[in-house]
Amino acid sequence: MSEPSVQIERFGETPDGEPVEAVTLDGGHGLVVTVLTYGATLQRIVLADGTDVLLGFDDLINYRRQRGYFGATVGRYANRIGGGRVEIDGVVHELSRNNGANTLHGGEVGFDQALWRIEQAGPSDEGGAELVMSHVSPDGDQGFPGELAVIVRFHVAGSRLAMRYLATTTATTPVSLTSHGYFNLAGEGAGDILDHELAVCASQFLPIDPWSIPAGAPANVENTPFDFMSPRRIGDGIGADNQQIDFGAGYDHCFVLDELEADKGLAAELRDPASGRVVRVYTTEPGLQVYTGNALDGAFSGKSGRPYRRYAGICLETQAFPDSPNRPDFPSCWLSPGETYESETRLLFE
Repeated sequence: MSEPSVQIERFGETPDGEPVEAVTLDGGHGLVVTVLTYGATLQRIVLADGTDVLLGFDDLINYRRQRGYFGATVGRYANRIGGGRVEIDGVVHELSRNNGANTLHGGEVGFDQALWRIEQAGPSDEGGAELVMSHVSPDGDQGFPGELAVIVRFHVAGSRLAMRYLATTTATTPVSLTSHGYFNLAGEGAGDILDHELAVCASQFLPIDPWSIPAGAPANVENTPFDFMSPRRIGDGIGADNQQIDFGAGYDHCFVLDELEADKGLAAELRDPASGRVVRVYTTEPGLQVYTGNALDGAFSGKSGRPYRRYAGICLETQAFPDSPNRPDFPSCWLSPGETYESETRLLFE
């Protein structure tokens, strides 16, 4: 065990010459996390045994070239908004469409490409180490109404990484923020995650249409490839003869977290049986998007130098339901002036 510490180093610079920093948080108990100011991006998660379990890159060029959202903080709305539009008080707001006719993860230039400002970095009064970063999204950014001021706090203590999101707005707007980290508990670059075992505290999921927009009401997971109520090998269902698996080209679906588990409760557990490494996900959010890296095609090589091919990592994205702005039957995603958006996700590693 060592004293908690924070180290800030130059990681690169933007085409405009703005410096990008890498902030490394050492909680003092073996868990070490590095966050970039570019996209408030998780770049490394190194466990006590020295294994980096997060996909990512060692240079800014690759983060700027790819659009896989590797480790980024995504917003202002995580996941998809159907038709790339929202209606507020009778006024239709046309959004940036970057996923066919839809808006994905905030539009063409989302928070994943923003240069975030360091507000605080150092040992935490709660123990461990913390980093607080901010970003201001102007009114009309990617078509979204209202100036949105966002704070993200990363806190590393013991074997836990906590991420807390706060936001305020000058006009009513939809908000859903999440971290888009790809995990491979066998180690970054160590092949695919098909032998990982996943459990999700959700008896329902949201079926999607061919464009990955939620279609109809939530469906029961029982007797489907989406039943992760008990730990299940990911590879056992990912190739199933199932229309929903076909639509997602694998798992790319939002699970409806059971109500009793949703308030900072356990959302999911991911385990690599070969190494024994485990991560448990706790959240305040109603949904968990499970994405198995179906679109990874080997075009980018990670920190290990090995290309990231299909299923090289799995994302467990805590969030509001996709397309909630257009689905009044879903939990509300709206933030109005005078209110504060608050969301927290905790990752506990073993």
